[in-house]
Amino acid sequence: MKSNSAPFILIMAGGVGSRFWPASREDHPKQFLDILGTGRSLIQMTFDRFTQWVPASNVFVVTNEKYRKLVAQHLPELSEEQIIGEPSRNNTAPCVAYASMKLHKLKPDAVCIVAPADHVILKETAFLKIAQKSADFAQRNEALVTLGISPTRPDTGYGYIDYAQSNEQEPGVFQVNEFKEKPTLAVAEEYLAAGHYVWNSGMFIWKLKEILKAFEFHAKSIYRILDEGKNVYNTENEKAFVDLAYPKTEKISIDYAILERAKNVFTIPADIGWSDLGTWGSLFDKIAEDKNDNVELGDHLILDDCNGCIIKSIDGKLLVAKGLKNYIIIQDEKSVLIYPKDQEQEIKQVTGSIKENDWEEFL
Repeated sequence: MKSNSAPFILIMAGGVGSRFWPASREDHPKQFLDILGTGRSLIQMTFDRFTQWVPASNVFVVTNEKYRKLVAQHLPELSEEQIIGEPSRNNTAPCVAYASMKLHKLKPDAVCIVAPADHVILKETAFLKIAQKSADFAQRNEALVTLGISPTRPDTGYGYIDYAQSNEQEPGVFQVNEFKEKPTLAVAEEYLAAGHYVWNSGMFIWKLKEILKAFEFHAKSIYRILDEGKNVYNTENEKAFVDLAYPKTEKISIDYAILERAKNVFTIPADIGWSDLGTWGSLFDKIAEDKNDNVELGDHLILDDCNGCIIKSIDGKLLVAKGLKNYIIIQDEKSVLIYPKDQEQEIKQVTGSIKENDWEEFL
């Protein structure tokens, strides 16, 4: 049952999604795209998922100020106050700190679930059960909880979490030993065999007062800068303060700033059909392939002897390809990307090269 005693939901929607170029662009990043062809954008799917459980009034979105209108268009259920605009891109730690201070002022004892706007979760019933369990645990404990994803393969594209034995009083909840960077294939295979590692999903659950306490102890500079505005949050003077103060905060992720330093971090392993949709290849893994092991997105495709490819055309354009194996072929109004699938991590660097050439109109 939905109620106002339910946790706050904080959806992070400020990223550019450069690895999804050219479909994801600076002025219309991937969280606002209907990448899966469901009729709903990724941010709308995230909102739909949580509002099965909590009222829409409990959902807030933190995004870059330039995307405020896009968020409002995609989520008309939100009031203007539920869209929190960042004046600069300073990574996830400052945005979580800023939003948490605002929400803490609204309801100091509340639990908050932080989730990216562009993840896919296929097993939504299982996810909501885990989210409820996480929120209950966070409410009862001085804990920072990160949702871990039970690995299904030795993936080198995700960070990992090494966890300890479960507490008998809290079955299924594990103290975090250490966060691990993206591993080599050999190390990923070791993690999978060990049985006490999960993928770091980037979804977090905690009481607002606990995460602010962690910022005050582990990220003093960010806390000090943003805490100076505690008397103006949720007032007409907030924007003027934030526009000046926020760009001064350190550009650092919540993982590095807090979670890798704090001692009260726990994880709950989950099997929820999750993908962070970080790359075209991860989309390939989530969509059923045709008889030639291709993923075809578009109405006008002619493929001859192509295998293991992901191919996307745009409406009103014909795309013809022959003899391509394991390639990404993405067509849009201004650009065409043709790239080996096993080198897709380089696509982010391609967007950097485009900037260096002053070809901003293609981003």
